[in-house]
Amino acid sequence: MTSLSGPQTVLVVDYGAQYAQLIARRIREARVHSEIVPHTTPVAEMLARDPSAIVLSGGPSSVYAPGAPAAPEGLFEAGVPVLGICYGFQLMAQALGGVVARTGTSEYGGTELAVAPGPSALFSGLPDRQVVWMSHGDSVTAPPPGFAVTATSPGATVAAVEDLSRRLAGVQFHPEVRNSEHGQAVLERFLHNVAGCRPDWTMDNVIDIQVERIRAQVGGKRVLCALSGGVDSAVAAALVQRAIGDQLTCVYVDHGLMRLGETEQVERDYVAATGVDLRVVRAEAQFLEALDGVADPEQKRKIIGREFIRVFEQAALEVAGTDGGVDFLVQGTLYPDVVESGGGTGAASIKSHHNVGGLPEDLTFELVEPLRELFKDEVREVGRQLGLPATIVGRQPFPGPGLGVRIVGAVDAYRLDVLRRADAITREELTRAGLDQSIWQCPVVLLAEVRSVGVQGDGRTYGHPIVLRPVSSEDAMTADWTRLPYDLLALISTRITNEVPEINRVVLDVTSKPPGTIEWE
Repeated sequence: MTSLSGPQTVLVVDYGAQYAQLIARRIREARVHSEIVPHTTPVAEMLARDPSAIVLSGGPSSVYAPGAPAAPEGLFEAGVPVLGICYGFQLMAQALGGVVARTGTSEYGGTELAVAPGPSALFSGLPDRQVVWMSHGDSVTAPPPGFAVTATSPGATVAAVEDLSRRLAGVQFHPEVRNSEHGQAVLERFLHNVAGCRPDWTMDNVIDIQVERIRAQVGGKRVLCALSGGVDSAVAAALVQRAIGDQLTCVYVDHGLMRLGETEQVERDYVAATGVDLRVVRAEAQFLEALDGVADPEQKRKIIGREFIRVFEQAALEVAGTDGGVDFLVQGTLYPDVVESGGGTGAASIKSHHNVGGLPEDLTFELVEPLRELFKDEVREVGRQLGLPATIVGRQPFPGPGLGVRIVGAVDAYRLDVLRRADAITREELTRAGLDQSIWQCPVVLLAEVRSVGVQGDGRTYGHPIVLRPVSSEDAMTADWTRLPYDLLALISTRITNEVPEINRVVLDVTSKPPGTIEWE
């Protein structure tokens, strides 16, 4: 994968750390581009990418255990600045003649770090005492020759080292974690003061470089984008539209499973912000007919995916017309998708499991993936720079099958209407409370096959329960339920039961992931 920022790229070598992506994100927050590579990457391949620095991540292994990942052979002699973190630090120490041992003293969680007297590139200008986040059983007990010990902790007599003549440094703690109160500053001191990286990684630069790339890839040919209304496809389409203008056509399939006002919002706000050629396909009747009486969640997903294929295929044919067709498809692939799939360069044609609606294998396009080197927060910033409205850029994740998988039971127009109204109230109050950006998302789930007894207007009711599922997460791999203020929960509950008479009970899902998933279906 070609780096966006040329020589100003830092490689993060992943040793199985739970924080490898977080290290890359923090480096980018320091305005330096970063990419993750597996620890099996040969040093020659790393150096061929001309990195400005290399960071060795933490990991669960012990450096002296049989089969443990080794330090990249020849790396420390290559002249490239290197920072070792936790396990990466221990690998560096062991490889260069230091001593790593299991001392019987482990450190986990918040720990007080004592900065040693004397000059230090990593800790210059920082407090002599600071809380850092530790997670280690092994410790470096003796630094390698030529390294100065620049910090200690109660369980690690060698908690940080530096050899500025070789531009090498290591820390036992995790500076990438917010719990390390000056961790970001430590990372920035390594990047700027030790490695000499320029802080020039900005979303303005990303847009300029990607516009050039898209033009070079596409030339004068036509491009299609399946616009879902979500952040990724919206930003990807806006970036491509900036590059090639009316060569791009977006297709938005209204399957009747969107939330209240979302289709109208895409038509109004997105087109106004970008001027893109947008084709809206109204297909609610087709989808509801196909979903009639189906309650099994997996079957619902398959039906929605199948119908999307049919609608999108027809729309693609209509866009193509008789003038040579469409050669390219925009896809909102993000950097975490690339990393989690092994970091490959991507397929040249769409496969059924790679695209928005599960397009068939014989519908072949060359992919345009302008976001494949960006994290989600960077994508949102690109969207803001491109002038997309906050209602789109700040949108919370929403499942492709829409409200079809937020109705537990069969889907029909009546149940969709009930859920839409309850969902709209919930989103309105979360926005009014200023919580849109502090929670990952808040699915509202209709238990369509369940009824509960209630009292409304002095009369007995037999209505539906609604479930609120507010969750906090960084990557959706794990999540915890969000502790919303009680007054806010009470307000949402009162409004729903007052304004949506079909609902007489509002409940709160307080399950983490795992064991539960974020969506109910």
